[in-house]
Amino acid sequence: MAIGPKKMWQSLQGPHKTAIVILCLTVLWMASGVFKNSEGGAPEANMVVAPQTPKVRVATSVGQLHTQTIRIMGRIQADQAVTVRAQVLGHVVDVVASKGDVVKAGDVILHIDPEDRKGLLAESVARMKQRKIAYEAARKLRKGGYSSQLSVATAKADLAAVRAQVVRMKRNLDNTTVKAPMAGILNSLPIKAGDYFDKKGAIVGRIVDLSVMVALGQVAERDISGIALGKTSTVRLPNGREYSGEVTFVGSASHALTRTFPVEVSLNIIDGSVREGITAEIKLPMKTVFAHRISPALLTLDGDGKVGVKTVDENNIIQFHRVQVVADAQDGMWLAGLPAKIRIISVGQEFVRVGQKVDVIEGTLDTMIPAPKSGG
Repeated sequence: MAIGPKKMWQSLQGPHKTAIVILCLTVLWMASGVFKNSEGGAPEANMVVAPQTPKVRVATSVGQLHTQTIRIMGRIQADQAVTVRAQVLGHVVDVVASKGDVVKAGDVILHIDPEDRKGLLAESVARMKQRKIAYEAARKLRKGGYSSQLSVATAKADLAAVRAQVVRMKRNLDNTTVKAPMAGILNSLPIKAGDYFDKKGAIVGRIVDLSVMVALGQVAERDISGIALGKTSTVRLPNGREYSGEVTFVGSASHALTRTFPVEVSLNIIDGSVREGITAEIKLPMKTVFAHRISPALLTLDGDGKVGVKTVDENNIIQFHRVQVVADAQDGMWLAGLPAKIRIISVGQEFVRVGQKVDVIEGTLDTMIPAPKSGG
């Protein structure tokens, strides 16, 4: 016996009825879309939309002369420093100065026992007077014809010899008082009262003049040709202080092992606050080039992988310029190889291509260049 549609529907359970209703509604909704597209014409995907001109933000950059520099590590040394030495033998009877004292030229450092030097000097002075009298007598006798020319010459030679002896003995006596040969700081004084100088030239101490210092560094052979005498250099110390100085020496021969050349920068330190031997960073000027200062964020690559920047010409057409990095500073990068004045793309350079026409929005590069760090 056949079952009619009505009885079949009644025999179904609730969930089955719900599923059938949802299926029917879905089929009807899909069918209505097909009919709508066939009656309404082409779908939206087939519609042609006119392209829009892209917009970029640009800023004008004007090039300027920039001096290239190199940074090398070096050390500070006193320009004038002398080692004080004893010129005579003898015991040290008194040390007047102390290590670390500020001395002037001629200040007494110590005394050496003169021993019998005063007596020997007095004896030589007396002999000199006697020889002088003998010489004058020989001259008078020669004029009267009572003496020969040889006697006069002999007396004159004896007088000259004793005079030289007096000068030598007086100098030896003076050298028993050791004095500072120049102004500065008595940086070392290893001598104490009672010590004995058993040879001439024994070290008494060392005096350094801290008012004029020299920053010493080594420059690689590839850079030495760009260093010139008289150029102003900057020397930075470990405490952050910076001093300006003049390049006063450029070596003409390299070190046999390192192949580097010595360079010296002279510094005037009025207060004498810079100590000898400390480390220093020396910033040496080299050649001057024409360059632009921009943020490294504006750099991009061309199709060959070369570094450059995208600009906009007077017709608002995108151009690409390859660049050379001159210097990398805290306030941006210095780039060479660009025209004197350019409109560089500061926003949107990655979304446009070379030769494309764009709409431009004028801006500024100031916001793209990082501010220098404090204390730098």
